[in-house]
Amino acid sequence: MTVDRYIRLMAGFFVLLSLALGVDGSPLFVSSWFLALTAFVGLNLFQSGITNFCPPSFLLKKLGVPEGGASCGLR
Repeated sequence: MTVDRYIRLMAGFFVLLSLALGVDGSPLFVSSWFLALTAFVGLNLFQSGITNFCPPSFLLKKLGVPEGGASCGLR
């Protein structure tokens, strides 16, 4: 797996987790404040798309995860 795939997996996981914990009708509901995590992840993805700066990518690269090519390209 590449850095891009790990970042997409992490973002998707945190969005789904925060929705499960923050939506009132969810069986895992804790507090609606968990929806702030969804907003934070979305804001991070937005700024990463504009600035090409993503802190988790630096950490993953230091851990030895390969960068890989285009995330949506055919292989």
